[in-house]
Amino acid sequence: MKFCKKYQEYMQGQEKKLPGVGFKKLKKILKNCRREFQSKNDVHGVFHNQTCPQHCPVCDGTFFPSLLKEMSDIVGCFNERAQKLLELHLASGFRKYFIWFKGKLQGSHVALIQEGKDLVSYALINAVAIRKILKKYDKVHFSKQGQAFKSQAQSMHIEILQSPWLCELMAFHINLRETKVKSGMTPASFEGCYLTFNDGKPFISCELFDSVKLDIDLTCSICLDTVFDPVSLTCGHIFCYMCACSAASVSIVNGLKAAEPKEKCPLCREAGVYEGFVHLDELSILLRRSCSEYWEQRLQMERAERVRQAKEHWESQCRAFVGV
Repeated sequence: MKFCKKYQEYMQGQEKKLPGVGFKKLKKILKNCRREFQSKNDVHGVFHNQTCPQHCPVCDGTFFPSLLKEMSDIVGCFNERAQKLLELHLASGFRKYFIWFKGKLQGSHVALIQEGKDLVSYALINAVAIRKILKKYDKVHFSKQGQAFKSQAQSMHIEILQSPWLCELMAFHINLRETKVKSGMTPASFEGCYLTFNDGKPFISCELFDSVKLDIDLTCSICLDTVFDPVSLTCGHIFCYMCACSAASVSIVNGLKAAEPKEKCPLCREAGVYEGFVHLDELSILLRRSCSEYWEQRLQMERAERVRQAKEHWESQCRAFVGV
């Protein structure tokens, strides 16, 4: 079965109407572009290897704007639903019942797991759809503008594989599976997600549609160790919380929200990525279980550092107050 048909069947099979890639519409735009250029060639009696110029009015005016809006809608829908689901899963006590009462997610614990599986599938199949339509664009135009557009989408934070909530959902499924195995229950979570170690370095991976495999490196590029108390910046890069504070030139007391907009990501050098950071709580639970000895050692070190920074902070506040 062709992917286009497979994708259409998947989207139509969803209980709720969700944003998706307009495959047929985008392919029709590319077809019209090809026809228009071929008709011009026939009139002038010439033929070029490229099927359209570098800046094609047909594609630039309709194809990319349409795809940009669809990608933005997809990642917005995914982030909102994933955030609500994980908020419910991590909530405890009265707060959990309050969230249920508000109706953020209807149904039982089984429904919670199914929602998580559906969200991971939704993210990955749409990532494949976007990749394929951009590949089709480059094939029609003998260009690399499709890949350039993908890089632009990443810089705009509308690339769904870049979403921190996808990493959190993957960790969510692994945590559920391990919990059920330990309790002797039959696993009902998504089987495509797993945690692996390569030369002692952890990776969280997921496999699904069209042999797509997503690997997320869980090594902090600042301390070069397994991420501890992990956070994801808006650019998608993951660091230890304390390492991110150090990179943003803020103390642990003030936190990442106090970071200046000019501060840049240590990896991609993009500015303004600290304000919308996401604490990866499910990932933190997963790593605490999987690397218990390392986690305990790092916890003791972090506590000592937090106490030291807090002491320095309040001493400086006292000195400023008395005018010393």
